Amino acid sequence: MISSMRMLCASKAEEFQMIGYEHVTGTEIWECVLGKYKKTGIPAMHQVVNDILSLKVTNFMNHMTMSAYRGARF
Repeated sequence: MISSMRMLCASKAEEFQMIGYEHVTGTEIWECVLGKYKKTGIPAMHQVVNDILSLKVTNFMNHMTMSAYRGARF
């Protein structure tokens, strides 16, 4: 992950932590955003940045729930 993307994901994780989701990490944010691109491939950087910054807690939690159903470790 590019360092600027890592910083954005860490910032988004901190935002989620401030509203009560204490255990969210930047890596989990990155994996959630990347999951959106499985079929289409990674788009231009500005789109990835937008997707990180506009990620909602509900979308993130849906991703985590589906990952748990698929057997991902947390």
